[in-house]
Amino acid sequence: MTLQKENLQVYNTLSGIKEGFRPLHNDMVGMYVCGPTVYGEGHLGHARSAITFDIIYRVLKYIGYNVRYVRNFTDVGHLLNDADEGEDKVEQKAAVENKEPQEVAQYYEAKYLWAMDLLNCLRPNLMPIASGHIIEQIDLIKTLIEKGLAYESEGSVYFDVEKYNDQVKQYGILSHRTLEDTKDNSRALAGQRDKKNPFDFALWKKAPKEHIMKWSSPWSLGFPGWHLECSAMGRKYLGETFDIHGGGMDLMFPHHDCEIAQSVGAYGKMPAKYWLHNNMITIEGKKMGKSYNNFITLTEMFEGSHHLLKKAYSPMTIRFFMLMAHYRSTLDFSNDALIAAEKGLARLTEAKNKIPTLPESDKTSFDVRKIIQDAFDAILDDFNTPICIANLFELSKHINSIADKKECITKEDKDFLLQNFNDIYENVLGLKDSEKGDDEQIIKGLMSLILDMRKSAREQKDYATSDKIRDALQELNIEIKDSKEGVIWRIK
Repeated sequence: MTLQKENLQVYNTLSGIKEGFRPLHNDMVGMYVCGPTVYGEGHLGHARSAITFDIIYRVLKYIGYNVRYVRNFTDVGHLLNDADEGEDKVEQKAAVENKEPQEVAQYYEAKYLWAMDLLNCLRPNLMPIASGHIIEQIDLIKTLIEKGLAYESEGSVYFDVEKYNDQVKQYGILSHRTLEDTKDNSRALAGQRDKKNPFDFALWKKAPKEHIMKWSSPWSLGFPGWHLECSAMGRKYLGETFDIHGGGMDLMFPHHDCEIAQSVGAYGKMPAKYWLHNNMITIEGKKMGKSYNNFITLTEMFEGSHHLLKKAYSPMTIRFFMLMAHYRSTLDFSNDALIAAEKGLARLTEAKNKIPTLPESDKTSFDVRKIIQDAFDAILDDFNTPICIANLFELSKHINSIADKKECITKEDKDFLLQNFNDIYENVLGLKDSEKGDDEQIIKGLMSLILDMRKSAREQKDYATSDKIRDALQELNIEIKDSKEGVIWRIK
């Protein structure tokens, strides 16, 4: 079905309303999305952001746009508690694991991409890393200092929020916080006496002696601030103003507000026309995240090895679970919801695969074209995946009725149904049948068989066979662990 680009509506956090999507350069769309800080395994929260912007990427391409999708990796400058003082998250992890920071960053970057591939998220066109763009970040700081919007203090450089607000009067424009709100919620912290104001944020930090990742700059041997990297990389790859800037809702303040201040202060231009934010995954009403110590990694989801999980869930089940809620609404984790998603996806997949074998008639007993149109209209209405999926379920009912010879369809309508159901299922929603090239279920089945053999050997006190199985798996980089709940396995 041919869709009209001008019908796409997106919710712009900047304006607080849905707007017709009109790119800056005709058929070319530039999209920058804030990626993960690579100091630990990807979790469900990371998956939600990746899947949200994967849907947006897919839809933009499906309706005919040429998209340059950029998503960064943060490997330096993101300090604990998102503050301007304290340990670097990557360096702290490196110290715990007795590794180099870049070794840690590269390992978790690879793990993240592995998980996103399983979730069938298309890889962005560009995936720059913060430490690879130090020159661009230093140049941006120099520009801000020249404009009088940044100051050096004891080897560190800070953005002067009060001076920026005096000139531009829009600090907090995205989160709709005023400078007075920021002042009221800021407090002087230990080690931050070099700032003019506690709400000023770091552009460059002088590194303590023990800090490993540091670079020469006009101000000190140090490292860039967390907010700076996205402004520098977004401009480098997409220009001073591009179409879409995305990320999790938790990044709106201070990260994205600070990005806007840096870019507007340096270049006099808003960095992005549309700001899109996905909402959070919650567990018992609390945000899921590493800082809350309540996250479930994607490896744990795939293996069922977390104590909150009743079973393992396939990547497509997790993806479908995410798509059953609108990206701007909160999504609460529960096993019941995941099991419902698993069953719902199976029903849709079964119906889709029935279409080619449906009997043909001289008439169609339902309005197949309207339901397909409604599904696409939902997607064009701010990427409303739950309404789109509801229309697929409606089609599934009719498909099953036709298969049972309770309804009928013409050959022309059947061909239309097959093409468009597959397009929505595969190309727009990014779903795929587990039996099509998905080796995960085969691996799980083989592991279940192997572990049953090991269990049987242990019960018969045949410890030599049990140990042989364990050692053979270790040689294949498969780690097994005995627990009260049973045997847990994972690929190292």
